[in-house]
Amino acid sequence: MEHTILSDTRILIDLDRIAGNMRAVKNMAGPQVTVAAVVKADAYGHGAAAIAPTLMENGAGLLAVANLAEALELKKAYPQYPVFIMGLTPDRLLPLVVEYGIIQTVDTLHQAQVLSRLAGEQKKTAVIHIKYDTGFHRLGFPAVPKSLEEIRQICALPGIDAQGFYSHLALKDDASNKAQFTAFMEAADALKQMGCTFRFRHIADSISGVDDPEYRLDMIRTGALLYGLKGFHRGTLAIRQALTFRTRISHISHVKKGEGVSYDYVWTASQDTRVGTLPFGYADGYPRCLGNGKGVVLICGKRVPIIGVLCMDQCMVDLTGIPQARVGDEVIIYGNGSDAAPDIQEISQLAGTNKNEIAARLTRRPPRVYIHGDQCAEESRDKREASL
Repeated sequence: MEHTILSDTRILIDLDRIAGNMRAVKNMAGPQVTVAAVVKADAYGHGAAAIAPTLMENGAGLLAVANLAEALELKKAYPQYPVFIMGLTPDRLLPLVVEYGIIQTVDTLHQAQVLSRLAGEQKKTAVIHIKYDTGFHRLGFPAVPKSLEEIRQICALPGIDAQGFYSHLALKDDASNKAQFTAFMEAADALKQMGCTFRFRHIADSISGVDDPEYRLDMIRTGALLYGLKGFHRGTLAIRQALTFRTRISHISHVKKGEGVSYDYVWTASQDTRVGTLPFGYADGYPRCLGNGKGVVLICGKRVPIIGVLCMDQCMVDLTGIPQARVGDEVIIYGNGSDAAPDIQEISQLAGTNKNEIAARLTRRPPRVYIHGDQCAEESRDKREASL
């Protein structure tokens, strides 16, 4: 429904590709391994609430997020979906975790005791995954004997379902990954001897989930793979990028030789030049560092450079090589691999960062348009928030 979109700058999400990627991950993992679909950071810019049904219908066992706000958005929209917070939640907010039946990461005996008390007060069960630090040093119980004893106490608390035990690889190299995995399994085995067993033991993310089958255990946590963003090195998996980022030419200027464009005139015309203005900028999530000739977009099937300083809401391109370009012509900012436009992987290399940042930094200002077969639906921020 193109007429309902209130901006020429929009992000298209191919739900069929997301479904295919989800099935590919599930088929790779096998029937005995649960796939946690990581939809933190608004599903890496794809819109968590909008794509959640596609993921769940195509093999996801649960939805994984970073914090309580992200979890509540999903639980209010889909109360029946299991949602797992991979970060920590302050004590004062834990009543909401129990109330909404959210799966919570804990890495202290204290927080587990708080959840146990709240579960009793609300006459519910608090489901938790216990984080164990094998060397990433971000979250988790430290790898010391005292931690195992405290975890044993957690497993015995009333109202607590210690469903999972997990860690995170630093992904430095194979040797350090192996050392972390070994430390994790030794801890899991020791806890089993102490009477603590877990439905889910997990340590593998998108990269190790593909590259290291022995690390898959009972669950893998996959994010980038679901969106068609490749990060693995040794393994193979047929995935396709689901996102494209598009706009249209809003204005064309005729700049004379020697005149400047944008702030500080860091770009000046070496000849008389047709300059196109495009209605997107760094406030939409495009990297500001890709201005002044570093970034390119696709217009009329040809790559053209962004010139001058990239603005918050707009940027300019050199149209010299495409004299047929007109106001209203479509511009592909990020392609999905089916055209000559730079895809997210290429953009990340140009910007000197990784693909996940490029996707996750896309703001909610550009409306998302969800494509499924021949159907097209727009999901604006206002519409999504109104449904919650």
